[in-house]
Amino acid sequence: MRSEIRKRGDCFMTLSVLGIIVSLGFLIWLALRGFHIIVLAPAAVVIVSLFSGMDPFEALVGPYMKGFVNYAGKFYLIFLAGSVFGKFMEDCGAARSIALGILKVLGAKSQEKVLWAIAIITMVMTYGGISLFVVIFAVLPIARPLFKELNIPWHLFVAALILGLGSVTMTMLPGSPSIQNIMPTKYLGTTAMAGPVIGILASIIIIIFNVWYFKDQLRRCHARNENFEAPTSGMVSGEEFSSPHGLPNVWLCLLPPITVFIMLNVLKMDVVIALFGGVIATLILFWKFFNNKMQTINKGALNAVVPIVNTSADVGYGMAMAATSGFVVISDWLLNMGGHPILSLSLATNIVAGMTGSASGGLGIVLETLSAKYLALGVAPDLIHRIAVMSSGCFDAMPHSGATITVLAVCGLTHAQAYKHFWWAHIVATVLALIIVIPIGIVIYG
Repeated sequence: MRSEIRKRGDCFMTLSVLGIIVSLGFLIWLALRGFHIIVLAPAAVVIVSLFSGMDPFEALVGPYMKGFVNYAGKFYLIFLAGSVFGKFMEDCGAARSIALGILKVLGAKSQEKVLWAIAIITMVMTYGGISLFVVIFAVLPIARPLFKELNIPWHLFVAALILGLGSVTMTMLPGSPSIQNIMPTKYLGTTAMAGPVIGILASIIIIIFNVWYFKDQLRRCHARNENFEAPTSGMVSGEEFSSPHGLPNVWLCLLPPITVFIMLNVLKMDVVIALFGGVIATLILFWKFFNNKMQTINKGALNAVVPIVNTSADVGYGMAMAATSGFVVISDWLLNMGGHPILSLSLATNIVAGMTGSASGGLGIVLETLSAKYLALGVAPDLIHRIAVMSSGCFDAMPHSGATITVLAVCGLTHAQAYKHFWWAHIVATVLALIIVIPIGIVIYG
């Protein structure tokens, strides 16, 4: 009798695990066909609950909504502050001025220099707290004529852009105000400067890898006699900046991002206060450059809505998944897979971020469901922080990722034309960095 009961229990847990796999496959398959995560997440919860013997409605109003609301409650103000700050930097011309200033210093006389100029511009701007989409719209209209003039195949723009947007400043460099780098501070009691040595080392590895990658891709393009071809779609460049006063001074434009960095990392203020400090600095310095300040505030606030709802939906799905017996089996396997626990944490974060197609969503799920267990195992909070954040920004760039789809659409490119740059310059490069820095982190933190 006991053996039969045990068999039934094992069968039930197997079905639950299968439900998780099916729901994730469903989510990825439909995301690639254009369905929105806001619709897909609740539907995936229904699938998970049915396979796990749970009431679908109870799963939706219970763990799904709890995860949704908890995440929104913790991070809404951060999304809001970051979005408003980015919009202020865009509308006064500061973001464009910074981009042009860096380009002037670096020069644009060779194809490789142009690629690195684009990468460095995006790194500087995102490290200063400017939204990645603001950065895209600031850089795109500058890059296009340069690529045309130097006859650089347009798909290589993605390689340069993704290096600056989605790796070094998003997950690796200590002190970054990115949402991914801030999230663990709410769960682990760490700061944005957590794990500085492994973060800086990972950044160096990524950059060295991309030095090789840029050279290799240019060589391959030359061998194929590829030329610049303007795309027939995309090329959204944001609203054209216009002011009777022209663009503000580039050196003054650096002060608001510097203000954010100092308030966050030197004065140890909350990231929301630091970002709104950047907004105030932007207003004081560039008051006359704004055409309509109320419109800037409103658009900046509205721009925060979709990202926070998307990520909250992702996390809500993760919390519903965590309430199943199948998730208990998977988490037990991860926690007992052998070796240092940080290895299983990295694996778990990579898997969840890859499945959900979101760095912040995947990281939010892992932090909500597993962070306390890893802390209980005695893993150093700073090590958990940096490795989890790095791992979230690896397989988040899978083909179904919302950010991947958006970047390609804005650039007027297809997966066939440019996805390989996401794979090599972002995913493979980050995996390589993780392989190198995880053992070093274990030695440093024990």
